[in-house]
Amino acid sequence: MKMIEKKAISNALALEMIEAASKKAQELKITVNIAIVDEGGHLTAFSRMDHAAILSIKIAQNKAYTAVAFGIPTHEWYGLIKENDALKTGIVHTDRLVIFGGGYPIYWNDFLAGGIGVSGGSEEEDQLCCQAALQVLQSYQMKG
Repeated sequence: MKMIEKKAISNALALEMIEAASKKAQELKITVNIAIVDEGGHLTAFSRMDHAAILSIKIAQNKAYTAVAFGIPTHEWYGLIKENDALKTGIVHTDRLVIFGGGYPIYWNDFLAGGIGVSGGSEEEDQLCCQAALQVLQSYQMKG
């Protein structure tokens, strides 16, 4: 086959996911930045909750980018590199790479369709917000 089939997250779905992540952040009593990128790592939707840290804007975007760039959650990176000193000290200088939690790939069935990044809470809180957003996607996949 000479063509590659791809799936990309729509802006409408990204906005629903942002709403779910924001709701979880409100439950946790935190303010966060939420970024969703398409399968190519390009920003599809973004939200900065009132009073969310300005520094976290780029971190959220970079978490989403990292997640889609390799198709794995950002929190898995450290485990992959921690035993290799050269890699551990070198790869972290890669532009936009984040190796701590709060970024997840967005899969539609077997297709990598985008990434989500949340920043502003603790690592665990950011992950919980991402997971809340991913549940929106799962509800659509269950419907077929």
